[in-house]
Amino acid sequence: MALKDITLGQFFPGSSPIHRLDPRAKIVGLVVYIVALFLAQWFVTYAILLAVLAVVVKVSTVKVKALLKGLKPVIFLLVFTAVLNAFYTPGTPIFSLWIFTVTYEGVLHAFFMVVRIMMLISCTFLLTYTTSPLALTDGLESLLSPLKKLHVPVHELSMIMSIALRFIPTLIEETDKIMSAQRARGADFDNGSIIERAKALIPLLVPLFISAFRRADELATAMECRCYHGGEGRTRMNQLHFRPGDVMFIIGAVVLAVVIGVMGRFGL
Repeated sequence: MALKDITLGQFFPGSSPIHRLDPRAKIVGLVVYIVALFLAQWFVTYAILLAVLAVVVKVSTVKVKALLKGLKPVIFLLVFTAVLNAFYTPGTPIFSLWIFTVTYEGVLHAFFMVVRIMMLISCTFLLTYTTSPLALTDGLESLLSPLKKLHVPVHELSMIMSIALRFIPTLIEETDKIMSAQRARGADFDNGSIIERAKALIPLLVPLFISAFRRADELATAMECRCYHGGEGRTRMNQLHFRPGDVMFIIGAVVLAVVIGVMGRFGL
């Protein structure tokens, strides 16, 4: 897997209806959709959720290829989860392998778990693909604003999350450049055992940490030069306002979760 396959944190500018939605509506819709994923029980409910996700992806104009590329880094996790569920879920045996037994219920559980994880990651990536880091920060801060009464540093937390998300692609690009430079000097990251390849990655850590701390220092200096002093009394150039489309999006997500929950109660 190449580092360029990791697309978490990237933003693809666009003018689709999904791009134009209020970031708060998209965050709430994402949370409600994830809840619906955990309420789904059988093929029918998963098929409905997959169809809804496909429609949203189509409307957003985000390429399916970009979403599939984002799933590459978690292939090992998906396989590992599927194997554990297939072997360790009690039920009707299908076949045995040494001390392990694959059950019919285990295979179904593994399938649904893998599908759930894939859809969860895809819808999360879709949020970052269609929402700029600045809008995401404003949306998170607005949604968490009631916690300010409990003296929770909402603005600072939102800013930290946004900066971390924003710099994931930057750090990945920096890591790729360092690996390319070390390959040109004879370093080998692709051959050998897992332990040998892990040891070969150790020399990457020092220049990567130095680069990360340098960027953090530059960012802190830039924020100080702009007289940044936190969220107290801070104003925004772009104010967030819910529009009818945003309200309808949230209502649709809630209705979907309720329908999936009811159908799940009946084992669908």
